[in-house]
Order: sequence, then structure tokens, then C-alpha cells
Amino acid sequence: MSSKQQKSPKNASGKLWGGRFSGTLDPLMIAYNQSIYFDRAFYAQDIAGSIAFARANVTTGILTKDDFASIENGFEQILEEWRTDTFEIKPDLDEDIHTANERRLGEIVGKDTAGKLHTGRSRNDQVATDLRLWLRDELRQIAERLVALIEAYVLRAEKEIDHIMPGYTHLQRAQPVRWSHWLLSYGTAFAADLERLHEVIKRVNRSPLGCGALAGNPFSIDRDAMAKELGFDGLMPNSMAAVSDRDFIIETMQWGSTLMLHLSRWSEDLIVYSSAEFGFVRLADAYTTGSSLMPQKKNCDSLELIRGKCGTVFGGLAGLMMTIKGTPSTYNKDQQESVEHMLNHVKTVKDSIVIAERVLLTLTVFPDKMRAALSPDMLATDLAEYLVRKGLPFRETHHISGRIVALAEKEGKPMNKLTVEQFKSVDDRFANDVLQVFDYDRSVELKSAAGGTSKSAVEEQIRLLRGVIGARDD
Repeated sequence: MSSKQQKSPKNASGKLWGGRFSGTLDPLMIAYNQSIYFDRAFYAQDIAGSIAFARANVTTGILTKDDFASIENGFEQILEEWRTDTFEIKPDLDEDIHTANERRLGEIVGKDTAGKLHTGRSRNDQVATDLRLWLRDELRQIAERLVALIEAYVLRAEKEIDHIMPGYTHLQRAQPVRWSHWLLSYGTAFAADLERLHEVIKRVNRSPLGCGALAGNPFSIDRDAMAKELGFDGLMPNSMAAVSDRDFIIETMQWGSTLMLHLSRWSEDLIVYSSAEFGFVRLADAYTTGSSLMPQKKNCDSLELIRGKCGTVFGGLAGLMMTIKGTPSTYNKDQQESVEHMLNHVKTVKDSIVIAERVLLTLTVFPDKMRAALSPDMLATDLAEYLVRKGLPFRETHHISGRIVALAEKEGKPMNKLTVEQFKSVDDRFANDVLQVFDYDRSVELKSAAGGTSKSAVEEQIRLLRGVIGARDD
């Protein structure tokens, strides 16, 4: 063959895949197709995956030991360039993080050596590997932040266990509860979120590397060795599933949506409790803003933003699911849309957890106002239970207590201001000790069954949550 024939035709588009193309891309299409400006977030994972792939290809004979040493050293230089923000992105060439890293590797070690790296590998399994590595590491960080948030609930619940407040159903005063009980209701929800998160991480942490474009690797590459090097727990067992699967992102976003739902409900409670109409709590200045018109305003913007971003997170999940649902099997370019959804979702969830923790740790509570909001009618159930302890069936005592409520309303006075004689006029089984029912501390202490609002029950809930997060008692 002549030297002219031995040379490959010039890649018309300058792309890794451009060999079969003779024309150039529309500049708008180049920008429309690019992902480098957001998937650059995976530079470290892309390099780690490439080094593992190169090491495995020494065993297959694709690379020599010298080739591998050059590639590893080259990637170490590239990694440092990314870390120091000196990596130069070339927009006309660097379509994505994989292209950018390989292009730069060729400049450092030579195109002949760098050109061997991609043997048997596709960007399909490469991007899936990058996504899983990055997401695994981020979710582990989120788990640490979630543990810190739960611990904040535990610390406040322990410190403020004697505060009693109204418990609400339908946003109406229902029964007295401990402030700590309310705190732990959310701590319990976040503990369940933490448990679910650990399950999600297990499914994220499976390796697709070595699956090629869709059919697998033809050089008997050791996928297990690569997975072990990268810290994966195991392999994706089917190459077609490995390159097409984005369930791990969807499941992460489903998990994050549930977490944000809990944060949003907690935020709503505190927004209400911080209003002048309630006055139970006050947020620190660091997590509030004022009004440009009304000097007296102090707005709970941190909590309102958590509540608002919950909707954004839900929307991202719905959008990604609508994108994925219509794609045929294995990889399609539609799946590139999963990257930005994932990046935005993870940042929003992580930031929201941190903000929530800081709001909680700096929150001022006003136990006197909580107690002042209690009212005797909140003990109507206790009154019914008073008669239950005398042997009456609850359905009957419920009706009798309701008649006492109606009498108090008719008399225009609180239930505890009725006389014993008035109680007996409704039912003669009320005794002289009936007014002892109207004691808020007694009421909460009666709820001593597991999960209740008595001091001992709340202390047990604290102990259980400490076990979940691995915290130790001082």
C-alpha cells in the first residue's frame, strides 16, 4: 500500500466519531449537542474509569506496561489541570468530558498511545460509569449531611423535652404534645429517608464498565477487576441494560423528592409556628430576609425556598421520566438530558438539607407561648378517658364528653371553669376529682405507650434515633 493509502482520511468534523462523515456540523448543532459545560463535573470519575480500563487492557494485551504508565501519568496531569482550573476546553472539539480528556491525553502522551485507550470501550458504558461513580460519591455525602440533620433533631429534642405545645390535626388544636415529640416526628421521617438512601446507594454502586456500546467487550476484559478498583459493589450483569439504564438516576430523584416532601412539610409547620398568630419559634436573622417596603417584616425565606424547591425537584423527576419513557432499548441521545436533571437535583437536595440543619440549630423557641396556646377543650378526649377508667365504653364516654364541650360553649367559659355540679348534671358518674383531668402535664404523661408523647416515650424515641445515626450519648 502507498503511504497515501495508509493514512486515514481526515476526520471532517474533528470528532471522535467523524470518520464516516464528509461534511461539517451546523454551529448551532455543535452547541446543541455539547454537554462538556455540565458533564465536566465528572472529570475525576472519567479519569478514574479510564485508568482502570487502561490497567485492565494491559492484561488483555491491548496496552503494554509502558503504554499504561504513559496513560496513567498523562491522566494525573490532566486531573491536576482540572483541579487547578487550568484545563483548556476547546469548544469545537470537546463535545463532552470523555472527548475532552481523551483529546488532552493525546496531546500529552501522543495520539498513537492515547488512541489505544478506547479499544473495546464506548462512550455508552463510559458515561454510565461516570454517572454512577459521581452519584455514589454525592449520595454518600448527602447521607452524612442527613445524619447531621437527624442529630440536630435529637439534640434539640433532648434539650427541650419539657416544653409542651398544642398538637394539631387539620391545622386545628387537637391534643397537648411535647415540642420534642413534634421534632422527633420529623426526625423519624428523615431516619426512614436515610434507610432508603442506603438502599439506593447499593443499586447505584454497580459497574457498567466493560460493556461497550451495547453488546459487550470482545477482548475478555476483566470487568470484576475494574469494578473492584473503582469501588463498585458488583457488576451490571447485562451489557444492554448497563448502557441504557437510567433507573438509578430516577430512583435517586424519587428518593430525593420524598426527602424534599418531608423538608417542605417541616418548613410549612415552622412558617406557621413563627407567625405572630402563633409565636412559638423565631428564625435566626441569618436565615430570614426583610421587606423592601415594610420595615417590620421578617420573612422565613429559607423555609419558603425549601418549600418552593420541593416543587422544582418534583418537576425535574417528572420531566426525566417523560424523557426516558419513550426511548427504545439501549442508549439514545435523549439520555443526555438525565445529566443536568441529576446535577440540579443533587445540588438542591444537598443544599436544602444543610439549610434545614442550620435553621434548626439556630432556632429560638418560646415555650411560654406554646403553653399559652393550650386550651382546656384540648383535654376533651382525656375527659372521655376519665370515664373509661370507671368502666364505661369509650363510644358512650365520647358522647358524654361532647355534651360537656357543648355545655362549656353555651356557658361561655372554658371546660375547666365548669363546676363539679355542672359535670354531674350531664352524667352523675363524674366524681369530685373530675377537674384533675384539666392538667396538660398529666395529659402528656398519660401517653406513655411506645411512640407516645410522655417523657419516657420521647426519651425512648431519642434513643432509637441515636441508634439509627450511630450517635453516642455523652
